Amino acid sequence: MLVGTWNLENLYRPGGPFGPHDKAAYDAKLASLAATVNLLRPTLLGLQEVGDPQALNDLVELLDGQYTVTLSRFPDERGIRVGFLSDLPVNVVADTAAFPDGLRPVQVDDSGRTTDRAGRGVLAVEFSTRVTWLTAAVCHLKSKLLSYPGGRFAPHNEGERARYATYALHRRAAEAAAVRVLADTLLGDDGRRARVVVLGDFNDEAGAATTQILQGPPGSEIGTPGFERPDRGDAKRLWNIAPLIPEEQRYSRVHAGRRELIDHVFVTRDMIDRITHAGTGLPHDAALLPSVGEDPDARRDAPGSDHAPVWIVLTR
Repeated sequence: MLVGTWNLENLYRPGGPFGPHDKAAYDAKLASLAATVNLLRPTLLGLQEVGDPQALNDLVELLDGQYTVTLSRFPDERGIRVGFLSDLPVNVVADTAAFPDGLRPVQVDDSGRTTDRAGRGVLAVEFSTRVTWLTAAVCHLKSKLLSYPGGRFAPHNEGERARYATYALHRRAAEAAAVRVLADTLLGDDGRRARVVVLGDFNDEAGAATTQILQGPPGSEIGTPGFERPDRGDAKRLWNIAPLIPEEQRYSRVHAGRRELIDHVFVTRDMIDRITHAGTGLPHDAALLPSVGEDPDARRDAPGSDHAPVWIVLTR
């Protein structure tokens, strides 16, 4: 079964302030997204940037097979939210945007305004059949794309850029902590025996401090000498599957001409041995992605997505 994550890039119906300008551009976007999903044939696909639930329903109508949609109740100020697309019935086990206890609110702009909530909710679901079971959480952390007062995407000066980059970093770290605390609950007392996947758009690469918050105790990453030596930390660890992706496919977005892997899949120890393949894009094709810049409106009428799916194939 294929489990993965995909940022659908501003999935809205046409005519609003964020979606395509016309139906032709909308139909082209849906057709491109549907073609990818139909080739992936996912059992469970975590989704980001679902701006309009009805637009996701329009996409589902174009898919082969029967899929169920489950969405978070906590969108951001533009209506963007996370969700799951699944070909099995799922049960929601968590849906939250709150920062964990003990973490103080973080500053978000020059006015001194703070927040104690993630920009978008974190959603966790579970499914169980006669042959397998799985719990999965999907998230979409604060973007590195900076916006400034008045709807600007360019700063007045480098001082302003530095401040707003710091605000974004603090918020992304707090959101990562919230996801990690939820993961602890999903793992239970001993994550070595659990089948838990944490996936989504982390808006930073595998080596970034915010991404590494999700891993838990360090020292046992895939590809390191400690990986084959079990220890007490394994009970609370999550493993980033990035090293299992072929190097030439190890990217999910292209920014200013530079390939980067900012969408991730983390799994518990039991699941690593069940992974038969890992990749981005389509199973037999490298991702063909546009290079994106700082202005998100530039791709408003573009088909498809500026992200590639990131996925694993598991034995049941």
